[in-house]
Amino acid sequence: MPFLASYDPADIPVTAMKKLALKAAHRFATGTRLLILRLFTERISFIQWPQFSAKSLTYLRTSMIFLRGQMSAIALALLHTLYFITSVSSKRADTHKIKWHDTGKGSIAIEEAWTIPELSVNVPEAGLTVAELNSDLFDIYDQRLTRMDENGVDFMALSCSSPCIQGISDPATAESMAISLNNQLAAQIYNDVFHPNITGRFGAFAALSMHNASAAAVELRRACTRTGIPGSTDTLLFFYQPEYDVFWETVTELDVPVYFHPRNNIAPISTLFYNQVPWLKGPAQEFSATLSTHVLGLCHMGERIPSDLDRIDKSLAEQKSNGMPMLLNVSTYFHTNIWETCSGSFNPSLLEFHRKEIGLERMMYSIDYPFVQMEDGKAFLNELEEGRVLTREEMRQFTRETAIGLLKLNE
Repeated sequence: MPFLASYDPADIPVTAMKKLALKAAHRFATGTRLLILRLFTERISFIQWPQFSAKSLTYLRTSMIFLRGQMSAIALALLHTLYFITSVSSKRADTHKIKWHDTGKGSIAIEEAWTIPELSVNVPEAGLTVAELNSDLFDIYDQRLTRMDENGVDFMALSCSSPCIQGISDPATAESMAISLNNQLAAQIYNDVFHPNITGRFGAFAALSMHNASAAAVELRRACTRTGIPGSTDTLLFFYQPEYDVFWETVTELDVPVYFHPRNNIAPISTLFYNQVPWLKGPAQEFSATLSTHVLGLCHMGERIPSDLDRIDKSLAEQKSNGMPMLLNVSTYFHTNIWETCSGSFNPSLLEFHRKEIGLERMMYSIDYPFVQMEDGKAFLNELEEGRVLTREEMRQFTRETAIGLLKLNE
């Protein structure tokens, strides 16, 4: 999994840069440890604090020291000089892997939500107050990291909370927001790179606008080679049409996973189907219905598709004479092209059934934080272990090894 390793400071919104600078000043002035954000550049530069501005970063493409903490004007007054140090390196992200936080036993969670205030208005309800949910969604290094440590999570791959970019109907706005969001997430994640206690705790799936397949392919390539690995959320579009071939060709060339995640329907459809039964929105029923029709796959225990693989295969086999282009049956693709996560579906019996249907090697642990609490995920793992549902080797495969291979964490 290429870490969020190289991007242009000019891509970072000025407001975000100002916040990073203020955070840096506060933590520096209070005497706590510095965290270094490395932006890989073509030269070494030293910039004295009085000369620093977001504009100077735009032109110099420098690296930046910044710190966690609250913004403080007093801290700025205490800071006399601060040097921003660049790093000399290639632009290729895949040549600069940062070692991830591997305890040898902790879990890896790969369907975990994050968002920015501009997109939080579209986030579905999660049984929390708006303030509580937003606090957890916006956060990376505070309560999220604390809960990871408390519940044995070594590494977490973040993605923008659904519907994210797919909640933006205007193509130009969606494309611009995707680029901005990916840059902001990259900047935040790089906050952890050189801190001895939290090095390599986070990776990310980049958000993509799928209105235009060619534009999505361009951002996907930029995300992979300059910021991270790609991800996608389910939309009302179907990505098997010929116009999306360029996108899938790029995915294949880069050899990266694409994560499909369901979203709530847009208002006209939601009203039509759920006006009388609003409690069925989201994970209760809506997600299974929308995502299963989109891909036949696949988070949340595969959106229950493995339960129907036998009938799906038999029914589709009868359609070959009608020109169906699929070369193999759906079960085969589940064993070769698709992985599923258990996020939010913490039922040992269901896991055992899916293991028999598609194999444990196609299944990975995830939590769906903050919509599902990490404590619930940990309790599920304890139940699997104590009930001997999985052997010790199978537990490692389910909670770690498959994700390590898929995300290329050790490559």
